Amino acid sequence: MLIIDTQCASLHNNSHLPIVQRKTTLSTHGHLTPATSTGQLVEFAEIRWAERTVRIEYQWLIPEPASSRLLVFLHEGLGSLAMWRDFPRRLCAALGCRGLVYSRPGYGRSTPRTADEFWQPDFMHRQAYEVLPALLQALGIDVKADPPWLLGHSDGGSIALLYAARFPQQVAGCVLLAPHIRVEELSVASIDLARKAYLETDLRERLAKYHDDADSPFWGWNRIWLAPEFRDWSIESEIGAVRCPLLAVQGLDDEYGTLEQIYGIARRLAQTELLVLPACGHSPHRDQADKLIAAVINFMTHHNRGAPL
Repeated sequence: MLIIDTQCASLHNNSHLPIVQRKTTLSTHGHLTPATSTGQLVEFAEIRWAERTVRIEYQWLIPEPASSRLLVFLHEGLGSLAMWRDFPRRLCAALGCRGLVYSRPGYGRSTPRTADEFWQPDFMHRQAYEVLPALLQALGIDVKADPPWLLGHSDGGSIALLYAARFPQQVAGCVLLAPHIRVEELSVASIDLARKAYLETDLRERLAKYHDDADSPFWGWNRIWLAPEFRDWSIESEIGAVRCPLLAVQGLDDEYGTLEQIYGIARRLAQTELLVLPACGHSPHRDQADKLIAAVINFMTHHNRGAPL
């Protein structure tokens, strides 16, 4: 099903990285940690990954009742827990479900990427197959008894798809915001512009508001996306194993991908519902938050499988 929303009244915000004032709070592990606008406590978990122990910052939203559905948020290629701002809280409150937001290794206040660590073309696969399962296990989430919902943005959307394909019985459904299933020239051109902005403008300082080490996520993400060996990256042949319902969302003004990304998902997976948003760039949860929340409520309620949200 394709939904094209033509009633958007909000103005398109062209800023890909909104700047917000940050506060700090003391986590239960004694680390000074940014407090997001939700007011919820940010905590840390440790997992073994890539032959070392890495620290992952995470935050529970609306943790009670424990019987309600869990929605896990997977951020974009330059994102973090804090960069979601208040969208996860707003969505979980509207749904009446629990939420889990976290920063992947290399991002936010999680263990940063080392200077000599170069991400490989399978970097999103490793997040889906290794990091996300390890984190869910570390937090005591029984994905077999109570599969979570996944909401992923950009790279996070691709990670959600890969997780759902590898573990089809361990996910209730996915909401995909501007996901990538293959590399497009538009993506490469925009990421090359981001590199120039990082070197020549205040982009590095803006990212530093959301990451302990801004170079960690930026160069990890930017170098692999611009690497010649990444031009042939595609997950089109892998996503056919996905069995859960999907809502794929794209903005008409997305500067990092064309509508072919979500159309390609729908051609391969008949259970896909599509939402195309005018006056919307690469971040539907910022540019058209109200429209997106309404669509997600309808989608998740319809596919709830009789369990309480």
